[in-house]
Amino acid sequence: MNLLLLLPEDLISPDHARLTGRRLRHVREVHRAVVGEDLTVGLLGGRMGRGRVLRVDDEGLELALSLDGEPPPKLPLTLLIAVPRPKVLNRVVAAAASLGAARIVLLNAWKVEKAYWASPLMKPENLREQLLLGLEQAKDTVLPELRLARLFRPFVEDELPGLLGGGTGLLAHPGTGGVAPKVLGAPITLAIGPEGGWIEAEARSLTEAGLRPLDLGPRILRTETALAALVGRLF
Repeated sequence: MNLLLLLPEDLISPDHARLTGRRLRHVREVHRAVVGEDLTVGLLGGRMGRGRVLRVDDEGLELALSLDGEPPPKLPLTLLIAVPRPKVLNRVVAAAASLGAARIVLLNAWKVEKAYWASPLMKPENLREQLLLGLEQAKDTVLPELRLARLFRPFVEDELPGLLGGGTGLLAHPGTGGVAPKVLGAPITLAIGPEGGWIEAEARSLTEAGLRPLDLGPRILRTETALAALVGRLF
């Protein structure tokens, strides 16, 4: 945890907060903070700064706040990610948040098993928790927009063209030979499929909607690896 992320309900007053639960345990067991120590803090959806420890014990952590900094800007990036296996879902969502994506769409695909959608990890409370963990890692306070698209074709045909706007759409798909452009500052919509790639019908639909192919080479990468590699190339 590189940032102690405060929620609005943690505030006792505008410059005073009290925390319990996971964050209290982390401060005590990892930071080993003591009274008088300053911690890097940020208010969800707001500013960042320092929190001076006023009290820390089994009951809670109390901080005096000085929030005078702005969070890092979001990347002009919309991620369309085919829902990964439940065992890697948390890592992918947290990584997408930590990389600074402005919008994340978890999308259905032919190779996405129906059981993935029924996983407890797909519940809103778990997905939000992973986004918060990503913000803590990256020292950010602004949540990306997250939505679920259970129906592939209606989303691609009816909604994707509007998401693209005047930006660049890219389709990560092996064997296409497409090269990543350097479009710093321009809005990008990036589609990342299952680990085996999109089926040809899906790739064709995404291309017809305005995405152009992008090839990472002959190796088949895990979703979280492909995500980091692609964002690194583009930004």
